[in-house]
Amino acid sequence: MVKPQIISEIPISMCEVKFKLDIIKTRDGELNFRSTRTNDYLNQVGCILDSKKAEELKKKIEGLEIPRLKPEHLIKIIDILPVTEDHLKMILSGYILTISQANIKKIVELIKEFAPN
Repeated sequence: MVKPQIISEIPISMCEVKFKLDIIKTRDGELNFRSTRTNDYLNQVGCILDSKKAEELKKKIEGLEIPRLKPEHLIKIIDILPVTEDHLKMILSGYILTISQANIKKIVELIKEFAPN
């Protein structure tokens, strides 16, 4: 049995996963079992942003140059889109991470520009 090697790990948002699955589905005609289950989940949960807006939001948050904020934190923020400071703090409480109150406000203000009403 072949053992695949992991070359790199890059976190991507749920919107990007949905976009990539749509590309694979049009290319191959159908998805395999795991891809179908993932696609069903994404259809059920729903993506709040499309992949272009998610990427734009990611770049803007990266542009803030917040210390210790890693790509996996960014992706979690983009997937959930917390529109209040308390919600953002709650999401980031799952990580060993400290962000200043000023930076939290900056992130929330950026998210409010992209979040649907």
